[in-house]
Amino acid sequence: MNTSEIIVRHVEATDAAALHQMHTHADVYHSTLQFPHPSMEMWHERVARKPGRRQLVACIDERVVGHLVLDVMENPRRSHVATFGISIASEFQNRGVGSALVREMVNLCDNWLRVERIELTVFVDNPLAIGLYRKFGFEVEGTGKQYALRDGEYVDAYFMARMK
Repeated sequence: MNTSEIIVRHVEATDAAALHQMHTHADVYHSTLQFPHPSMEMWHERVARKPGRRQLVACIDERVVGHLVLDVMENPRRSHVATFGISIASEFQNRGVGSALVREMVNLCDNWLRVERIELTVFVDNPLAIGLYRKFGFEVEGTGKQYALRDGEYVDAYFMARMK
């Protein structure tokens, strides 16, 4: 797939249904902190505008296939920091969608939002995501032991960050 086919844009309220559908797949919520069986109401609330939050979607042929949420810290002492989460539709994983979203997010942080540090957490058993983050300059800063419960077992996570 050519990345020119991937269009990254700001999330719209009308994207809630597509995001809901995308997050019903185990391949998607397995690698995030999302729960199975998300409600439509939750997704309508999630796409609502909130201070300090930017949301991007990646589209192929007008279909939403990826989602990135960027939160810039509100605390004045951490206003130079942002965190993000990303999810890609299961059938579009490892096809350039994540790269397109992270590339645009880094552009926003570096050139528009005065963000000097971008932070994330990623499960240690997600090599594709870790490789994506390393590609954009993120480094592992530590490991959270038993970070989150997934499928009845605790999973470790890496704390990663990128400095401008």
